[in-house]
Amino acid sequence: MDSAGCRERLGTMLVETCAALEELAVTLEREHQLLASNEVAALQGAMRERQRTIARVVRLDEGRERLCRQLGYPANSQGLQRLFAWCDPQGTLAGKWGQCASIAKKCRALNDRNATLVSARLRHVQARLGALVKRRRESVTYGPRGGYPTLASGEVVALKA
Repeated sequence: MDSAGCRERLGTMLVETCAALEELAVTLEREHQLLASNEVAALQGAMRERQRTIARVVRLDEGRERLCRQLGYPANSQGLQRLFAWCDPQGTLAGKWGQCASIAKKCRALNDRNATLVSARLRHVQARLGALVKRRRESVTYGPRGGYPTLASGEVVALKA
């Protein structure tokens, strides 16, 4: 493959990667709205969409790494920089790569925000469950037969629907 063909192929991959990352950012925003409004059924669909989009980003990344290796460059950031220098000395691809990195950073922040919300909800549910299940506080002493009593892990104190 010559440098012009490489530049075109890599440019297409970067455009597709940026588009997939933008789609992921939109999906993560939607997921946050659904989390905040407790729309569990719709949230499952958004989570499936997120996984499909992440899989697309991973496939594109693997394709970029494969291109690096095919052309004799390491499949890491240094190899990519060397590939850019070879096939795109004008630096047009480096700008697109920077745009992809910027969108990926935004996606990371959105995903972290969603994880924080999920974690807070989980702690809230665990606290409510703790209020429903009363731990038995029996003293550990010898029983009538000389052994230790068997302690139950918990006792349900409220179960009305």
